[in-house]
Amino acid sequence: MRIINFSDARNSLRAVIDQVVEDADVTVISRRDAPDAVVMSFDHYSSLIETVYLLSSPANAAHLARSLEQARAGKAKHRELIEVSGAEENSHAKPAIHG
Repeated sequence: MRIINFSDARNSLRAVIDQVVEDADVTVISRRDAPDAVVMSFDHYSSLIETVYLLSSPANAAHLARSLEQARAGKAKHRELIEVSGAEENSHAKPAIHG
């Protein structure tokens, strides 16, 4: 996390934005007479919002916590991804509606 004052942020906004995107980190903009603000990339923001959403359900949060415990304890199972051919992929598509 980087901290920069408001005047410096205003004078180098492009560089501040480029840095948060490149570093996948946040920059705090401090202001003397007002609350501080945070600049982050949209990807970082989206990730935080998704995490908040996933943890907003107590049941889902508990399930995720158990899964993390299992992974840390070495109880996670390694599985290969299944490659689906084009024909198989199309067989799961919704049927076209003709009318």
